[in-house]
Amino acid sequence: MPQLDTSTWLMMIMSMFLALFIIFQLKISKHNFHFNPELTSTKTQKQNTPWEMKWTKIYLPLLLPQ
Repeated sequence: MPQLDTSTWLMMIMSMFLALFIIFQLKISKHNFHFNPELTSTKTQKQNTPWEMKWTKIYLPLLLPQ
């Protein structure tokens, strides 16, 4: 039964890691990062819903008279 030759695996794994590192470095270097990000104020607008103007009472099943 022939044995599996694993002598080249280390070189193949190391070259794969090197290639992935180079690819990621090239991808990251193409991004434009802002050096001084400014805070923007986010104001939420209040929306009027019909049930806000009315008084409603919620009855829980355990609070009902028996």
